[in-house]
Amino acid sequence: MAEELEHVKCLIIGSGPAGYTAAIYAARADLKPVMITGMQMGGQLTQTTDVENFPGYPGGVMGPEMMEDFRKQAERFGTDIRFGYVSAVDFSGPIHKVIVDDTKTILADTVIISTGASAKYLGLESEQKYNGFGVSACAVCDGFFFKNQDVAIVGAGDTAAEEATYLAKLCNKVYMLVRRDEFRASKAMVHRVLNTPNIEILYNTEAKEILGDEKAVTGVRVFNNQTNEEKDIPVTGFFVAIGHKPNTDIFAGWLDMDDTGYLITNPDSTSTKVPGVFVSGDAQDKVFRQAITAAGTGCMAALEAERYLAAKEYQ
Repeated sequence: MAEELEHVKCLIIGSGPAGYTAAIYAARADLKPVMITGMQMGGQLTQTTDVENFPGYPGGVMGPEMMEDFRKQAERFGTDIRFGYVSAVDFSGPIHKVIVDDTKTILADTVIISTGASAKYLGLESEQKYNGFGVSACAVCDGFFFKNQDVAIVGAGDTAAEEATYLAKLCNKVYMLVRRDEFRASKAMVHRVLNTPNIEILYNTEAKEILGDEKAVTGVRVFNNQTNEEKDIPVTGFFVAIGHKPNTDIFAGWLDMDDTGYLITNPDSTSTKVPGVFVSGDAQDKVFRQAITAAGTGCMAALEAERYLAAKEYQ
């Protein structure tokens, strides 16, 4: 399957805030890291417009610009950044085998996984058209931009309920679209939603189309899935909270993961059950999912990889 062989001290899979931060720390520790970026170089933030909650950017920054800054800093310290994707892994031995682009095998003493997670969307063409221009999959990231405005959120689980109540503190009105006639969220979260006066719950309701003026969202067309009745709701923001899918399929069978695919690390650590394999960012964090927390775990993974190598006398 693989034609070429290369041996590296530290291989980083993925290139979001977690991967780039791991690269910066690993490179400064003289681990000479090699990074395989994945097909979306820079991760989810490359699809984000304004980022205003990352320290160090007092005036805010565009997501792609911030990821470019991360990349330049990682390269400054000597990270070997390669565009491509990891197609398979073999963690059966003390030296880890990683197949890149189905053609090349890299042998790595340590592997840092930072493949992230992808937000689930409804699949509407208009949803993608206005993604970043009124459509968002992160209320904590983007809710501030819709202060005192009317918004809609779709979802019925704990995350949707939590994000709806978060938006209600900032926005004038929050329409919550629930596909069934009940929530999937816990009773405590449902109680919180029901007792928030500026949240209006629309049961048995689904989004049919995101409306806009070619520049930004102006509303959402919804329909009742029991009566097929349609109506347009004027909103400037549309939030999708139907879950995330971690990009971890290639690690199935090698690493422990929960029932939704998030990789499981050892307590108070980024290490996994496989010695020398570490996980950072949204591939293992289903709670916070923020750029700053991803960067923090990237730092942790690199420090743990360096200590692992030192203990093995690989330096």
